[in-house]
Amino acid sequence: MSLLDLSRWQFAITVMFHMTFPAITVGLSVLLCVLYGMHWRTNNPVYLQMFRFWRRIFAVGFAIGVVAGIVITFEMGLNWGVYAAETGPVIGPIIGMEVVTAFFVEAGFIGILLYGDGRVQRRTMFTATVMVSLGTVLSSTWIIAANSWLQTPAGFVFRHGQFEPVDWVHAIFNPSFLWRWPHMLAAVMISASFFVAGIGAYYLVKGRALAFARRSVSIALGVAAILLPLQLFLGDHVSGAVLPRQLSKLEALEGNWGSTNKGYVIFSIPDQQAERNIAQLSVPCLGSAIAKDLTCTTPTPGLDLTPKADRPNMAAVFWGFRAMFYAALLMFGTVFYATILRLRRKLWTARRFHRFLMWSTPVGIIAVLGGWVTAESGRQPWVVFGQLRTSAAVSRLAPGELLFSVVGFSLLYLVMLAAYVVYIVRALRTGPERDHPDPAGVPRPAPHPLPQPGAVAPGPAMAGEAR
Repeated sequence: MSLLDLSRWQFAITVMFHMTFPAITVGLSVLLCVLYGMHWRTNNPVYLQMFRFWRRIFAVGFAIGVVAGIVITFEMGLNWGVYAAETGPVIGPIIGMEVVTAFFVEAGFIGILLYGDGRVQRRTMFTATVMVSLGTVLSSTWIIAANSWLQTPAGFVFRHGQFEPVDWVHAIFNPSFLWRWPHMLAAVMISASFFVAGIGAYYLVKGRALAFARRSVSIALGVAAILLPLQLFLGDHVSGAVLPRQLSKLEALEGNWGSTNKGYVIFSIPDQQAERNIAQLSVPCLGSAIAKDLTCTTPTPGLDLTPKADRPNMAAVFWGFRAMFYAALLMFGTVFYATILRLRRKLWTARRFHRFLMWSTPVGIIAVLGGWVTAESGRQPWVVFGQLRTSAAVSRLAPGELLFSVVGFSLLYLVMLAAYVVYIVRALRTGPERDHPDPAGVPRPAPHPLPQPGAVAPGPAMAGEAR
């Protein structure tokens, strides 16, 4: 592998590992606000039980995500020194704002969120929870702003070997940011919803903590039912903002090398060197119909329209998009069926659906990772699209040392991911019973009244009738 390949693999592995955790924790932070607010308002102990359980899952994922995110910043300077030097005047202040407005907010209130329950007033606890959630949302805002500038750069001039900002409004609110940010925020909310619904379904299947499980599943599926139709709308506008400016990405995700196929490719094994598909399966006329031509005469564009030196890797773009798209179809169908069950009052008795929902826990995470693979691999071979090539942005490092770091990082991330999965499994087995305000996990029964003088003690027959 070349120096460029090693640097790209190291950065891709780090980003994919990091994104696994915001795909869960951003949505969980919003859920924690809702749960503690409901507990404060209703004084219902089940909401406090849910808050404590999901806080434990959030805390560990949040910590690992922060550590992995810090590594990304170092890799930008070490592995991609040319990129850091040339884009620093634009990217540096945006990332700096992420640190100031998001990381500091999270760091300032995370301690109260984790350890303040029962030690501070409910108002203070709720405020801290909201501030941590606000920090996670702000963090995603600035990260998407920086990444969107790489996709659709604006508000700059290239002078003295650097991209210098001349209009911060256009640089931050670049053509793709206004749609990519809500699209990403909805994606992580949906991802967290299926994560919560899947774990809640586990307890429904096991017949444990039913009040906790039903509310978790009900809230999660309700949020997903609202956001998924909105996400389709947002995704369509993201493609409208990005793909006309990155035609090579559009050509690659369609899976066609030539511009003759009027169908829609649903399965493909691309051969980049031979510029053909080893195998493919397409639905006739569907590609033309997607292009709003029902006469089946409009072909979808092929990657041969882009010069060979400017083509992205079709396999990565094609399958990244298909992973996101097929996962979205699965989630939409799941929520649609759950809504029917809810309306028919069979949501809590559909045992097979509960098992299916349990196994669909990671589907939202897969969709988020697939979307990022599509966005980043489809931008290649540019790190700043149309302005700076990836091959020109890499640092000249010793290949042996870089290979060692790639292998080391991969093993370390694998161990950390396995540890997180093991922690979640142990938390599931322990269950939310330990998080109930009552140590026994259920309200204590009222004590029996003392017998009144002259009262007749119940005999066996009366005791049996009472039972």
